Amino acid sequence: MQSARSRSKSRAKAEINVVPYIDVMLVLLVIFIATAPVVMQGVTVDLPQAQSETMNEDQQTPIITTVDKAGQYFVSIDSTAVKMDNLDALTAYVNEQLQKDPKRPVVVQGDAQVAYDNVIQLMNALKSGGVTSVGLVTEPMDSK
Repeated sequence: MQSARSRSKSRAKAEINVVPYIDVMLVLLVIFIATAPVVMQGVTVDLPQAQSETMNEDQQTPIITTVDKAGQYFVSIDSTAVKMDNLDALTAYVNEQLQKDPKRPVVVQGDAQVAYDNVIQLMNALKSGGVTSVGLVTEPMDSK
């Protein structure tokens, strides 16, 4: 009778402890929440509305040159915005990116409140810098 008792006490329990896995998942969640705003950088502009065609989804991601409401210039490549001090620096940066990938499209987006001259100066700088084709970014008419 004693041998039956000792056998039942010595059996190992097969339970999985999930607490360490939950801890790891919570740490990863906090890391992703904290780094998401850093990864998704961009320039906020109020685009003018116009009837226009959308870009084909099979085209490459464009190089986006931006003029914000304050007249500052930015270049966005793959969701990373870089502020440019002047048009010469912007043109040099865009040309450097086009040397890596010459078929990549270049587009200009200007805030609806920015002076028309700033957008024209940006487009002129890109053209004189060797960019052969420049597109304009607008918002669809029925979005607001």
